[in-house]
Amino acid sequence: MSNLKNKKIPEEEFFKEREEVLKAWPTGEDVDLDEAIQYQKDLPEHKKMSARLMQAEEEGETLIQPRAGVALPDELVELLSYLDEEGEADLLPVTIDSYTRQNQYKEAEQGIEESQEMGRSMLNGFPAVNHGLETCRKVIESLNLPVQVRHGTPDARLLAEITMAGGFSDYEGGGISYNIPYAKKVSLEDTIRDWQYVDRLIGYYQEQGVDINREPFGPLTGTLVPPAVSHVVAILEALLAAEQGVKYLTLGYGQNGNLVQDVAAIQTLRELADSYLTDEGYDDIKLTTVFHQWMGGFPQDESKAYAVISWGATAAALSGATKVIVKTPHEAMGIPTKEANASGLKATKQIVNMLKDQSLEQTAKLDREKDMIKKEVRAILDKVKELGEGDWAKGTVRAFEAGVIDIPFAPSKFNKGKILPARDNIGAVRYLNTGNLPLPDDVKAFHEERLAERGEFEDREATFQMVIDDIYAIGKGMLIGRPRE
Repeated sequence: MSNLKNKKIPEEEFFKEREEVLKAWPTGEDVDLDEAIQYQKDLPEHKKMSARLMQAEEEGETLIQPRAGVALPDELVELLSYLDEEGEADLLPVTIDSYTRQNQYKEAEQGIEESQEMGRSMLNGFPAVNHGLETCRKVIESLNLPVQVRHGTPDARLLAEITMAGGFSDYEGGGISYNIPYAKKVSLEDTIRDWQYVDRLIGYYQEQGVDINREPFGPLTGTLVPPAVSHVVAILEALLAAEQGVKYLTLGYGQNGNLVQDVAAIQTLRELADSYLTDEGYDDIKLTTVFHQWMGGFPQDESKAYAVISWGATAAALSGATKVIVKTPHEAMGIPTKEANASGLKATKQIVNMLKDQSLEQTAKLDREKDMIKKEVRAILDKVKELGEGDWAKGTVRAFEAGVIDIPFAPSKFNKGKILPARDNIGAVRYLNTGNLPLPDDVKAFHEERLAERGEFEDREATFQMVIDDIYAIGKGMLIGRPRE
């Protein structure tokens, strides 16, 4: 812990580390930072994520973005072009394969060879490190929209070097959000440090006049995550990134399903992040938001899946999110066809267009949800700062050790796993067990009352069975996991 601190990495130290990072795989040697900066500057404006997000903010748009990635570049371009032209996507992703996420580049190389032999993708994403700089640039040059790197990599330093030099203009992830929900044994200290490098790299591009957007991964484990828990992680990752010089940040949240709570979540995420960043002296950050359509179990029936997608699109639009990450009607079946992916996009596009000029009124219920989220976030972040003695990086590690930050259903052994969420009687996510979260007594009482209300309605105790029922509910055609008659 003694070495970890929330302090901008000195330039000399950064460049020394870079030498080692670029040696991790032969393609790293092709990256020339000065040349990469010039390449990014020369990209046309319509391929720059930060510019498109700022335009959407000004015009009150909610942009739509799919998830997609395959092993070989020609097939990737074909897939993404289809999602642009047929699916009407506003922004494009490149999802990175699982081997690359674990820095297993030899296995990724085999996956490329097998994909070439079989004539179809044998990987669940694009192995950008193996393909290297020139191939990444060919992909970017063949597309007409800004492209984001989406992955799930605890140590994403080399991937960042190659993809940023390759012309990608947005990089997802963070030292918390790409560790605790994804890895079992990777220390938080290590991933925060590795992501400080990623943010320092993007901060360096920024210093040279290149705007690259950063997006912490909002949904975390993607199932019944209370808004305050994901907000705390998003705000911490924003603070850590801002210290390294990042200026463009998109903070995210995963849909829970109760409209009022979801709208409250996006609105408070923006307000709280802005407040914390400004208080810490980062007053020139360009902040946007992303809403992820339901990340949990989906119905197998396509028509029912469209309903879930449409409900997510509705919440995204009414909350005023800058963009929405779109699911597909094949979600329950596995990797979707390009046609299914485009269908989810078109359904979402129709709804966000129809709702463009509408918003949810600031009712007493909405105000109550917003107040509750703000109280919870402030209570947790105050404790994080106290534990870190004013240092957000140290505080984060100590907060996870103490269970002050706790992510439900996460695989990491560095996560306490004591909190349990469940839905109340109107489907909002509450705490069945608050674990060691430092929540005020009135907040705890509010959650207990809401769950007791549901228990009374269903004539049962609020127990772990309720949690299980809620996890499977949407896949079974409802929001709240009501007991069977």
